[in-house]
Amino acid sequence: MTLGRVAGTVVATRKDPRLEGHTLLIVKPVSPEGKEEAGYLVAVDTVSAGNRELVLTVSGSSARMAHGCKDKPVDCVIVGIVDEVALDDRK
Repeated sequence: MTLGRVAGTVVATRKDPRLEGHTLLIVKPVSPEGKEEAGYLVAVDTVSAGNRELVLTVSGSSARMAHGCKDKPVDCVIVGIVDEVALDDRK
């Protein structure tokens, strides 16, 4: 699982028919402290995430197990909207 922040949307006028009706969002990975990490992900949104929301993504075979994604050509899926991240201060 990866933490990320929704950074935008992808509009595809032509795509695999199995992706019809699914929203594609651009996600910027972030550390648990909220610091942006390198790269971007394109993810299928299964939870109606909004712009700039902190989200939880899964990728690979786990993505195809997400609700509504079975037998679909997906590699990254947003499976949760994060309310809070709490780190243990002990080292």
